[in-house]
Amino acid sequence: MGNQLFQEARRFVEMARSANPADLDSAVAKAKNALSSAYANSTVAEQAQLRQMQEELDQIK
Repeated sequence: MGNQLFQEARRFVEMARSANPADLDSAVAKAKNALSSAYANSTVAEQAQLRQMQEELDQIK
């Protein structure tokens, strides 16, 4: 099944990638919140992936 918070963070990052310009700020904020929630409960490998997603979000905005 995997880490539910990690999966949710991945889903929110995907939503931010495809968000309309008008919704971008909100989508990025939700994705960052999900990443933050997932980080503490993740394995080292998942944390590395979460950091990559965070960097991607920083470039989107």
